[in-house]
Amino acid sequence: MTSTTPTHRATQQEPEVISLLTAGRLLGMGRTKAYRLARAGEFPCRVLRIGGRYAVPVRGLRALLDHTCADGTRSRPAPEEG
Repeated sequence: MTSTTPTHRATQQEPEVISLLTAGRLLGMGRTKAYRLARAGEFPCRVLRIGGRYAVPVRGLRALLDHTCADGTRSRPAPEEG
């Protein structure tokens, strides 16, 4: 017999933002470097300041990770500017 009730995992949505620390670790950097880059406005993707905390939109981080290889080179050619 098959259940038509969605499982807990199927109904759970991914977060729209993650912590700066989590994003930094996904990019291979430590806590200090992630916060230093965020304060300087040089973090590799968009960072939101919400109160006293930093948050990184998952969409922008995913786009960055989809376009960058592990060695830092671009996996796909960048769009040509015209």
